[in-house]
Amino acid sequence: MGDYELAGCLVDNEFKESAHPALRARVLGGREHLVGLQRSGVGHAFVAIGDCLARLRVAEMFTRAGFELVSLVHPKAIISISATIGSGTVLMAGAIVNAQARIGANVILNTACSIDHDCQVSDGVHICPGARLAGRVKVGTGTWVGLGASVCDHMEIGSHSIVGAGAVVIENVPDNVVVVGVPARIIRKIKDV
Repeated sequence: MGDYELAGCLVDNEFKESAHPALRARVLGGREHLVGLQRSGVGHAFVAIGDCLARLRVAEMFTRAGFELVSLVHPKAIISISATIGSGTVLMAGAIVNAQARIGANVILNTACSIDHDCQVSDGVHICPGARLAGRVKVGTGTWVGLGASVCDHMEIGSHSIVGAGAVVIENVPDNVVVVGVPARIIRKIKDV
């Protein structure tokens, strides 16, 4: 992780107007400007999309185009020296990553979430504000763990699943499902991605 200067952002046309004030960054255009950015010497990128699958797709597009994905870490995030953080990952204020945790690429660890020791968080996961993973939890690719959810130790959450806000996970969660409640129960399946 290093220090970078923000050149601006690429925003698809439908979001151009709303993105500019929120990001406080110059909108450089849409995806069609990738090649021009590269030619002008921009070699690093960060994908700031909340949707897990969309974030992974766009990150792949940038990587194939030759950009190096960088991570963004808020100065008030806490990361154990024995934890590993993948490229393109963001850690918001108050996020905590404890000893031996492994965080994949293009992950969002949102405000005040807690990832305890020896957790494995796969690529493209979004851990929402205030969510807590106890020790040795495994979270599969592209999964969304909702606001204030709690996952008990040694649980496994499959890929492309959703853990609803405030849910308490006390049993393993399979791939492609939505779980909600206390304790968390499957309420529906998600089409294969």
